[in-house]
Amino acid sequence: MRNSDEVIRSARPIRVLVAKVGLDGHDRGVKIVARALRDAGMEVVYTGLHRKPEEIVMAALQEDVDVIGVSILSGAHMTLFPKIIDQMKRHGIFDEVLLVGGGVMPDEDVEELRRIGVAAILGQDTSPDTVVKTISQLVLAHGAGV
Repeated sequence: MRNSDEVIRSARPIRVLVAKVGLDGHDRGVKIVARALRDAGMEVVYTGLHRKPEEIVMAALQEDVDVIGVSILSGAHMTLFPKIIDQMKRHGIFDEVLLVGGGVMPDEDVEELRRIGVAAILGQDTSPDTVVKTISQLVLAHGAGV
């Protein structure tokens, strides 16, 4: 099995769309994550603040990404992730594009989000290095970006 560093040096860089959905206006963490992913050799598209689920999925389609990373600190994760998943299914990318969440979410909600199709939830204390490793491992396991 290849390690995560080899994934980043594969045929093409892993493409990640990072987004802030809903009314959450705190973007420092998502910018740190975007920079860490970029520094690791991934291509990163940051959609900015206050995006709708539809906008995020349309941007993912247009940018041909491997991963959608959504940062939520507003507490609306149990409403917004299902809407994103619904849009991903509607546009036929749910099985192709990984959905990863970050931010502040209770453990019981994390279990439910994983059950409905979120590939990973990375809490607010997750280090940038761990985010990079997790994204790389998920993409390797999923077979995208290679």
